[in-house]
Amino acid sequence: MSRSCLNVVLVEPEIPQNTGSIGRLCLATGATLHLVEPLGFEITDAHLRRAGLDYWEHLKVVRHPSLQEFLKSMPPDAPRAFLSKKAGNTVFEHRFAPGSYLIFGKETMGLPDSVLNEYPLDTFRIPMFDARVRSLNLSQAVAITVYEAIRQIDFSPET
Repeated sequence: MSRSCLNVVLVEPEIPQNTGSIGRLCLATGATLHLVEPLGFEITDAHLRRAGLDYWEHLKVVRHPSLQEFLKSMPPDAPRAFLSKKAGNTVFEHRFAPGSYLIFGKETMGLPDSVLNEYPLDTFRIPMFDARVRSLNLSQAVAITVYEAIRQIDFSPET
């Protein structure tokens, strides 16, 4: 049995409850959580701990001082998926691989256009079927993407 070897990357997250929930998801799936600064909260914030419960200390978290530093630290051949509502292709059309980096922008603005323009072939969206919905909650988007990647890669949970 193997664990997920996914990397969930949150670029400048703003809402501690989302980050706490995503941290719990990462721990449950064996993914590494990457936090790209600046963060919109302190990592010791009570809301973050409440959302992550008592799991936060067991979570593998890597902090990066900026988006540019994160992008430089990522292995050049690493599989990656930038998530944006502006993308043409969906996460269901992407082929995830072990070690994939799933990269999400901040809640209010998403990923910078400069990043989306630099990686157009690696940018995907989650389909939505009602135009009145502008976007999904960040923690929902991460969960959908992580479990689609796991489904494709066929990880088996540890017992």
